[in-house]
Amino acid sequence: MTYLLLNAPFLALAVALAVVARLRVRRPAALPVLVTVALLAVMTAVFDNLMIAAGLFEYADDRRSGLSLGRAPLEDFAYPVAGALLLPAMWHLLRPGAQRAARAAGGSPAAGTSSPGGAPPSAGTSPTGREVS
Repeated sequence: MTYLLLNAPFLALAVALAVVARLRVRRPAALPVLVTVALLAVMTAVFDNLMIAAGLFEYADDRRSGLSLGRAPLEDFAYPVAGALLLPAMWHLLRPGAQRAARAAGGSPAAGTSSPGGAPPSAGTSPTGREVS
């Protein structure tokens, strides 16, 4: 089995969940995810090349696609890309259902920022609507 075939299901799952999160809850925003992917790709390129050059690890030539960035095989970039897509998608998809239900009912997107009727809390009340002194 090649590294590309090993990475493919995990990368496909990460992409699919990122798309589902974007369609269902309109989060995460695309720009922060793209910036994260870019930064992780640069860091992967730098540090993988340094570690391979230092002899800390190597890749079997018969399991690589043959494409590389310096000494780092292209397949090694699947891990940071999958992580940058998967983690924010799962964060937004697995939020407590109460927040999603409140948003659907026209309430505030963040828990504790509105009173039970949906109006903002007044100056003399806590976020839960109780009087404070």
